[in-house]
Amino acid sequence: MEDTIVAIATPLGVGAISIIRVSGKEAFNITNKIFKGKDLNVVDTHTINYGYIHEKNKEIDEVLVSVMKAPRTYTREDSVEINCHGGIATTNKVLELLIENGCRLAEPGEFTKRAFLNGRIDLEEAEGIMNLINAKTEKARDLAINQLNGKVSDMIKDLKDGVAELLASIEVNIDYPEYEDIEEVTLSMLNPKIKAIKDYILKILDDSKNGKIIKEGIKTSIIGRPNVGKSSILNTLLEEEKAIVTNIEGTTRDTVEGIINIDGILLNIIDTAGIRDTNDFVESLGVKKSRELINNSDLVLYVLNNNEEITNEDIEIINNIKDKNHIIIINKSDLETKLDISKIDSSNIIKMNTIDFDGLNELKEKIKEIFNLSKLELEDLTYLTSARSIAILKQIKKSIDDIEESIKNDIPINIIEIDIKEIWDKLGEILGNSYEGELVDKMFSKFCLGK
Repeated sequence: MEDTIVAIATPLGVGAISIIRVSGKEAFNITNKIFKGKDLNVVDTHTINYGYIHEKNKEIDEVLVSVMKAPRTYTREDSVEINCHGGIATTNKVLELLIENGCRLAEPGEFTKRAFLNGRIDLEEAEGIMNLINAKTEKARDLAINQLNGKVSDMIKDLKDGVAELLASIEVNIDYPEYEDIEEVTLSMLNPKIKAIKDYILKILDDSKNGKIIKEGIKTSIIGRPNVGKSSILNTLLEEEKAIVTNIEGTTRDTVEGIINIDGILLNIIDTAGIRDTNDFVESLGVKKSRELINNSDLVLYVLNNNEEITNEDIEIINNIKDKNHIIIINKSDLETKLDISKIDSSNIIKMNTIDFDGLNELKEKIKEIFNLSKLELEDLTYLTSARSIAILKQIKKSIDDIEESIKNDIPINIIEIDIKEIWDKLGEILGNSYEGELVDKMFSKFCLGK
């Protein structure tokens, strides 16, 4: 991190203002070379300074330059932000001059990476920044803010402190057995402490499911035989003609996707090809994809036609999805009933039609009930959301299972201590106290330039 980096921090295009960001020990000296105004080395920190960007004797733009001196900056390095007039040519020219005078073009996410490496934020907070940038709903924004401001990190730190306290008690017993006033740590005493840590981890993992829903939405597949009204239901939910609707079987040959917002949670809906035996090669590929989507969905909406008798294939698929989050939609409720619902083994049945939108609100309420979305309105949205952190926590849970088995088998405490230390180290990995360079590089590469 010896070099000084630069990047455009705003979207490149026509606009009122563009911001070019500079960070590093030569930030002020390099900017001074192209800035006609006050000497940036001597102005007060956190001030905005008026002047011109110039190339030799030629003025390039009239600008405002923000000066922020280390360590009270985003990266904890000397930083400059040049506010120039928006426009591709002007912005690129200022960037070009900074690079010519000693800056290096920053890699994606390098400013945030430096904030992490310089100790201003941990990995969870860094991921919170990325989540805030990508947030598509108010709930996703609230979730990201709690990650960014350290609430999620504090949750992991509390867990880590509990493990450290347990380790300290064990080590005192091992290192100073002669002290009679120290409480002896036995296997029987260790068991409830380990269980308490495990219960806390299980709660975090369980809550992380809510975090995934808020962050990524609910992946929802509309499944059913041809011509039962799947595409009409998609169009009704989206309130637009997204999918082609005809009375010809096999009209939908590939998946059609759309997104709706239910109380701040995104429903990522996929309308699929009707499931049936077909000799049409293209349609058969769509049918195959439909069956695969059943396994990969968070929610399956299985559609039946109220005006048709249920088939053995319908019953087979309903039985296959009964252990998944699902809703059986009996569509075309405005037509004569020929469907025998006594053959359907499910409590989640909604009758609706897309002519007068009967049952549409009931469908949305059922989705809210299945995923307990009303509870999310009342909770402080402090959840673990990154796949990396969740995977580590699952490894820790497995280690605790092994420790509990060791306690049952009367394994000596000094052996069990090794596994507890490993848990403490893994919790550190979540926060970035210990990390692999390749992993960190990969994570920050997902950020945009200038962040």
